[in-house]
Order: sequence, then structure tokens, then C-alpha cells
Amino acid sequence: MEGGSWNTSKDEEQHLFHVVYKVPSGDTPYVRAKHAQIVQKDPEAAIVWFWKAINAGDRVDSALKDMAVVMKQLDRTEEAIEAIKSFRVLCSKSSQESIDNILIDLYKKCGRIDEQIVMLKQKLRMIYRGEAFNGRPTKTARSHGKKFQVSVKQETSRILGNLGWAYMQKSNYMAAEVVYKKAQMIDPDANKACNLGYCLIKQARYDEARSVLEGIQQGTTPGSDDMRTRRRAEELLAELELNRPEIVASDIMGLDLDEDFVDGLEKLMNAWGSSRPRRLPIFEEMAQSRDQLAC
Repeated sequence: MEGGSWNTSKDEEQHLFHVVYKVPSGDTPYVRAKHAQIVQKDPEAAIVWFWKAINAGDRVDSALKDMAVVMKQLDRTEEAIEAIKSFRVLCSKSSQESIDNILIDLYKKCGRIDEQIVMLKQKLRMIYRGEAFNGRPTKTARSHGKKFQVSVKQETSRILGNLGWAYMQKSNYMAAEVVYKKAQMIDPDANKACNLGYCLIKQARYDEARSVLEGIQQGTTPGSDDMRTRRRAEELLAELELNRPEIVASDIMGLDLDEDFVDGLEKLMNAWGSSRPRRLPIFEEMAQSRDQLAC
């Protein structure tokens, strides 16, 4: 009887341990990897066990993604990229989208901006073809341990925001402006508005930049209540008024947006709002910008 009670108590303790530390139960390579990562806080040991899990075919989807995240934390980003490229073929089709997200983040981390841009465009094309979220209109995402639903429109705006940021890193402010405007038309927020304002300032289009940034100050842009974003908007307005830097033609780079990509986004956005004109103002503006550069 006492032995039975002891076993029951031990089982309960093990269950509580796994619940508290959020690690799976068992004694497989993947379980050992998660134990090393979360409980022992030994990332190097965790990577060794993740490799063993992948080679043993033990929860390969999770093992590869978790290992890449740990490698990123250790600044072994290039190694993580090569691992994903080599072993993602072993992962399920349903996990490929989340693997893409990790790969994009790794490219951003190590400054491989061109590859990041290619993958972001690829994800937008998948949305246009109806292949995102495995064909569903929403997906379940997780942030800080909480689950929430993300719509295709929200995901499109998020990807466009990342694409705009990538173009900014290449000082291609005209392309970044076009992309940020698309994102704001779909799901506006103050952070992307700040970046849009910055792009306009870099093109010496001060009145347009002021209008965008003042929308944050006045609270008319969604997300304007975030104090960090409001401070950035104030700093950009101050920079605009004090410096007003002159920009020369050589500083303005081409759009670098291929026609298939542009047409696909236009069709996608027209499908979301049938009342929109056949050609969105953004694309007219883009065409005008090209004409100006050609002059």
C-alpha cells in the first residue's frame, strides 16, 4: 500500500515537473535536448541532442526548428541556416511555413538581406496563390506563451513590413516606401507609419513625411498609444524640421520590385476590396517614380 502511494506521488511529481518546465516526457533524444535547453540551461548540450534527434528521426520538425533557435541565440546563425537547408526535406509539409519564418529571421540576423528579400517575396506569392496557412484563412500563433489567431491579411501586412525594413537596410527607400504603403492599406499601425515617414524624409518629401508622422502624434494611426513609437515619431519630426537634408538623385535607388511580384500583390489587394479601382494609387505612384528616374 505504501509502495503504491509512493509510486503515485512520484508519478504526480514527474507530471508536475513536465508541466512547470514545459518539457515533454520520456527518454528520447528530443526529450533530452529540451531538458538540456530548458531545465539545465545548457544550449551547447541541447544542440548535440537536437542533432541526435534529427539523425534518429525523433520529432524532426520540432528538433530542427528548436535547434536553429538555440543556434541563433549562440550567434551560430550561419550554421543554423545550413542545417535548415540540409534537413528541412525530412520535415513535414505542414511545418515548412514555420521553417521559412525561422530562416527569414536567421537571414536578417546575419545581414543576408538579399536572401531575406527573396524569401519574403516568395511568402507573399504563396499568399496570393492561396497556399499560406495550408489553405486556411487564419492560423494559430504564439507570443510570450499566449496563443492568438492571425488572419491572412494580418500576415500579409506583417510580411510587407519586414520586406520594407529589408529594403531600408539596402537604402532603397523608394521600394521601402511602396511596400510600407501597401502594408498600411491592409493593416495600418504606427510602427510601420514611422518607417514610412523615415523613407519619405530620405527622399526629401518632407510634407508627406510630416503628414504621416503627425498622424501618430495625433493618435489617428492604430498603435499610436505605444510610447516608444510616439517618441520615435517625435524624433523624426524634430529631425525633419532641424536638418531637412538635401538629397541628390544618385541617392535614390530603383524600385527593385519585379513585375510579377507587383502584379500579384495588386490582384490580391483588389480581391480583398472589389470597390478599389483596377489599379491602386500606389502602383500609379510607382510608375510615376520610375518615369522621374528615367528623366
